[in-house]
Amino acid sequence: MLEVLQYSFIQNALIAGILISIAAGIIGSLVVVNKITFLTGGIAHSSYGGIGLAIYLGIPVLFGATIFAVLTAIIIAIITLKNRTRIDAIIGIMWASGMAIGIIFVDLTPGYNVDLMSYLFGSIIAVSNEDLIFMSLLDFFIIFIILFFYKQILAVSYDSEFASLRGINVKFFYTLILILAALCVVAAIKAVGLILVIALLTIPTYLAETFANKLSSMMLISSILATIFTIIGLIVSYVYDISSGASIIMVSVIILTVVKLIGLKR
Repeated sequence: MLEVLQYSFIQNALIAGILISIAAGIIGSLVVVNKITFLTGGIAHSSYGGIGLAIYLGIPVLFGATIFAVLTAIIIAIITLKNRTRIDAIIGIMWASGMAIGIIFVDLTPGYNVDLMSYLFGSIIAVSNEDLIFMSLLDFFIIFIILFFYKQILAVSYDSEFASLRGINVKFFYTLILILAALCVVAAIKAVGLILVIALLTIPTYLAETFANKLSSMMLISSILATIFTIIGLIVSYVYDISSGASIIMVSVIILTVVKLIGLKR
């Protein structure tokens, strides 16, 4: 089994898995605490429009997806802050339109015949050195933002009204959280794809809530759990020759189920 580590694509996959897990653990905690899982799902699927546009323009896919996802996050933040009663309809529209834009641009790209399923369900084995650089920079950026604005983000996440009374710009930090979620979603595309990315963000955090009593420890435990799930999922994927994204998520679900069942029995 260890002999496969000599291959560069396996090494890249492991490094990518760890980098993505760190981001997913941190951002997943914010997504769960702020109860914006559905909003993050809308951003994830909307970013497919950026993938299609990048393919059409001949620019790096992750760059196109990043720009599109961040713009979508800002738009969603602006709209939902003004009209929270219609969040479900707004997200549904952004979700569908982003996917439609992506499909249309891919169809308009002459001679493009690459299987787009890898973007929907992930293909971590195909991670390039450029992707690793992007993921590394993303991790440093997320960690820097969290360390620098931790108190403000903590206040906004748990009691936005109290944070507003304390003079914290709630709108700014709410938008910032959505932008960080958008960046994390783009980074996770290579690992689990757009369809399964929400599971990677939420399952480790849901399990970490059992052991954590504050946001910082939840982020740390979530990152560790996501890393474990990803590594085990990659091993299962290699041994049984199945999709890496689906393997990672199923390993997460199985471990979560076992832990919760043990907790219920106790």
